[in-house]
Amino acid sequence: MKLPATIGFGEVRHTRLRPRRHAFSYPSYFLRLPVTDLQASLAGLRWCSHNRWNLLGFYDADHNGGQDGLSPLTWVRQLLAAEGVTDADGEVWLHAFPRVLGYVFNPVSFWFCHRLDGSLRAVVCVVSNTFGERHCYLLCHADGRAIGAGESLQARKVFHVSPFCAIEGEYRFRFMQARGRSIARIDYHDDAGPLLLTSISGTHVPLTNASTWSALWRFPLFTFGVVARIHWQALRLWARRVPLFSKPVPPVHPVSR
Repeated sequence: MKLPATIGFGEVRHTRLRPRRHAFSYPSYFLRLPVTDLQASLAGLRWCSHNRWNLLGFYDADHNGGQDGLSPLTWVRQLLAAEGVTDADGEVWLHAFPRVLGYVFNPVSFWFCHRLDGSLRAVVCVVSNTFGERHCYLLCHADGRAIGAGESLQARKVFHVSPFCAIEGEYRFRFMQARGRSIARIDYHDDAGPLLLTSISGTHVPLTNASTWSALWRFPLFTFGVVARIHWQALRLWARRVPLFSKPVPPVHPVSR
């Protein structure tokens, strides 16, 4: 049975609290795809293709940990098994930006890994920086219990993303979905308390020819704009004399909790 891939139209919000308050938001969209049935979920779409160039595209190579020939599903299940999570054997949903005109940059993508009974066992957050590096934060309970809707999940920060933040403190994640709308919140706390408040939200509609064309019409150069906005906001922070931190060596282990 073909699973209902969706496209979410919403916005990205970002608020920095210290030492200068700095906030912005911009309209956004993302795909939410059933990883166990990628080929079928993307079949029949005129403007969006799987592993071949199109106006919108999804390529396995963007989501398999850089391992040539490995499917995204195999990659994420191997990652979970290596971390001792062996019971996330149900559906896996990937929340990510598509390629637009052959280009994509995902600052963060989310893998929602379920058990066969539909309960959420783990979330893998893949964070990428503009230096071509990536790191995975694995969110799950050590005792194996399911992740509840809206539950706060923590992970120690170990990966460099912004030169305006030190490698210290923790991320606090929350994921909510109801009535066709989802929101992913990532708040960053350092030793002095909350520093960054971010969210990615959207209203989901079926991924169809009409909805993909709507995304292309409304946001024709969307993924190029993602990178442009990152550098523009960094320039604004630099102009406001927010302190800079040098880039550290990336963590040896590609997965942390």
